[in-house]
Amino acid sequence: MTFGTSALDFSILPYEEGVNPPVTKPNPAFLTDIGEEGMRALFSRFYALLFTSPIKDIFPLNEEEMQIASGHSADFFIQICGGPHYFNKHRGPPQMRKRHAPFPIGPNARLHWLVSLEEALQPIIEQKQSSTENIQSFWNYVNVFSQWMINTRD
Repeated sequence: MTFGTSALDFSILPYEEGVNPPVTKPNPAFLTDIGEEGMRALFSRFYALLFTSPIKDIFPLNEEEMQIASGHSADFFIQICGGPHYFNKHRGPPQMRKRHAPFPIGPNARLHWLVSLEEALQPIIEQKQSSTENIQSFWNYVNVFSQWMINTRD
């Protein structure tokens, strides 16, 4: 599946139950390009989209808690992109599958999550805040990472 109008390849890898493909971390240059504040702005936009999305029920139900969750995600992605280990410092080791286990995440929820993330990436693309290669590397990571979070059937 492909969404959006960017020249980037935002194809969404098909989910195959029981298969956890290898994950390659994003190019650290993505974080270098957009900076920590850019990453925080990306996840602020992303969580604002999730707050009104069809999968909003698996996220905090008020905006203040959603912003806190957005900050935790930004900390994780700053860390995964080679930045400071804010997530580990404030939340402990990521163990993301374990953290997501209480929330029903099916293949369809993953699609909504990725479509929202692609939309949140658009200002970075339009403003040329990072190279196509670095944005693609980030997308490729979340595309596979999101498969690992699936814990239920639709």
